[in-house]
Amino acid sequence: MTPLPGPRRPAFDAVLCDIDGVIRFFDHTEVARLERAAGLPPGSTAAVAFGPQTALPLILGQLAKEQWADSIAAGLASRAGAAEARALATAFTGSPVRADQEVVDLLRRARTHCPVLLVTNATPWLDDDLARLGLADLADDVVNSALVGIAKPDRRIYEIAAARAGTAPGRCLFVDDRQENVEAAEQLGMTGVHFRGPADLRAALAPMSGLSASGAGPRS
Repeated sequence: MTPLPGPRRPAFDAVLCDIDGVIRFFDHTEVARLERAAGLPPGSTAAVAFGPQTALPLILGQLAKEQWADSIAAGLASRAGAAEARALATAFTGSPVRADQEVVDLLRRARTHCPVLLVTNATPWLDDDLARLGLADLADDVVNSALVGIAKPDRRIYEIAAARAGTAPGRCLFVDDRQENVEAAEQLGMTGVHFRGPADLRAALAPMSGLSASGAGPRS
């Protein structure tokens, strides 16, 4: 008699998930108001904050928050008054933030099945930010570019994450809102998910967690 097949093993043993644009979202309403008041085009502050002279040092942990604000104010000073530039820098670096509760719930559920790690190009103060959002315990580990000194899409940050998860890269599910980061993970053999909304994560986790891709809840 042929034995019945057992439960299918999921295609991954760990979930590696980006933070910004997936879990965490910033509200730049006040920044936009200040830009209008200063006569600056929308997005001017973000362009300076993440410009070529600032972005890489920031995510590699080479700038403190105060230094980042100073660099933003200096970059805007030629297009707005000093007071306006400083107000924009303060508003941008202190923008309100929220977590997507649906994504948080999906990751918490995934963590009951396998390790969940956050893999992010972030700042040295990320742990404080996560604590304020009540997410200090969301993941088993956080691989933060500012602390490891390597940023996505460098393959080494993915390798660090897989090693911390205790599994091979080919057994990892990687979730990110930036296509180039997903492609870099896939080149290492990871299963990639280009995140555009919670439904993408729900569908990817469905084989493991019993969630339906439609969001209707557990399968019967």
